[in-house]
Amino acid sequence: MKILLIAILALTSSISHAYNNAALMDAYFGVVLIRGYNQTGGMAYGSGVVVNDNQVITNCHVLRATSQPWVTRGEDTYPITDVRADAWHDLCLVSTHNMPFKPVLRGDSLSLKRGQDITAIGHSNGVPAPITSLGEIQGLYPSDQGNVIRSSAKFLMGASGSGLFDMEGRLVGINTFKTAGSGGSVHFALPVEWLSTLEKMPASTTFPVVGKALWEEDEDKKPLYMQAAVPESRQDWPALAKVAQTWIDKETNNADAWFSLGLAEEHLLHPAAALKAFAKAATLAPQFVEALFKQGEIAKKTGDLQTVEQVQTQLNAIDPQLLPVFQQYLACTNGCKTR
Repeated sequence: MKILLIAILALTSSISHAYNNAALMDAYFGVVLIRGYNQTGGMAYGSGVVVNDNQVITNCHVLRATSQPWVTRGEDTYPITDVRADAWHDLCLVSTHNMPFKPVLRGDSLSLKRGQDITAIGHSNGVPAPITSLGEIQGLYPSDQGNVIRSSAKFLMGASGSGLFDMEGRLVGINTFKTAGSGGSVHFALPVEWLSTLEKMPASTTFPVVGKALWEEDEDKKPLYMQAAVPESRQDWPALAKVAQTWIDKETNNADAWFSLGLAEEHLLHPAAALKAFAKAATLAPQFVEALFKQGEIAKKTGDLQTVEQVQTQLNAIDPQLLPVFQQYLACTNGCKTR
C-alpha cells in the first residue's frame, strides 16, 4: 500500500489543490515541544498542540518518563503546572502560565473523507522547529464519538502528541502511534473530539503520568484495523490474510478489511482472489481510489482490459484528473483500451 500511495502522490503532484496557507501557518505556530528530564538525567521529549490559552494537548505516554515536564519553543520555556489525563485514550491536557501562543483552530474527524489531503506538524526527533509532512487520509475507524485516523502523513520519534491538520489549518487529530517494518510504517492519529471529554476531567499535579494506552493492549485484544497494520508493515502476508479474513467475518461490509485481504492475496500470488477483494472494497467505498488502482493494476496484469476500462470510468467519475494518473501508473501506451 505504501508504494502505491507514493506513486499516486508523486503522479498527482501537478494537480492543483486549494490550501489555506495563512491558516496552515497559524497551525504551524500552534505546535510546541514538550520536554523533561528522565530518572537517569537524560532528556525525554515529545510534541504538543496549543488548544486553549495556556493549555496544550499531547500524548500521555510523552509524560511517563519525567516528573517535571515543561513546554518550550526556541529558548522560551513554560513549566507545566497540572495535567488532565486520559491514559487509556493516551491524551493529556497540560496547563502552564503566561504562554503567549495562540490556540489552533479545531476541526473534527467525523467529517473527514478517505483520500482527503492532510498535514502532520510536529517536532520529529526533538528538533527545535516543527517539521511538516503532507499526506492523505487512508482510513477512518469509528471509536468513542470520533474517528481514529490512519494517514500517510509521516511522523517520527518525538512527534508523538503532534497535530494532524486539514488543509484549512484545523486540528483533526493527535499523532500518536505507528507500526514499523520493512514495508514502511503505518501512522495513526487520535480524534480531536476526545479533547472535549478531556477538558471536563479533574486536574492533577502528579507526574509522571501512568497507565496503559489502548494501542498498547495485547495484540489479540486490539481493534482489527490495528491488528492488520502490524503484518502489513512487516509484509507478513499470510498473517495479514488471516487477520483480514477474521475482520471480514466480523464486519462483512468493511472496505478496509477487503482491501487488506486484497493486499495479502496479491502478494501471495493469488491474483483472482486479490482482484475480487479489491473490487469488493471499491464497491463498498466508491471513493476508495487505492482499491480502484489496485483492481486496475491486477486486471491489466491478467489481461482483463474490460475491467481496466471499467476502473477508468469509475476514476473519471471521481475526478477526471485521476484518469491520466492511473494510465501513467499502469504504463498504458494506448490509454488502456480494449481496442
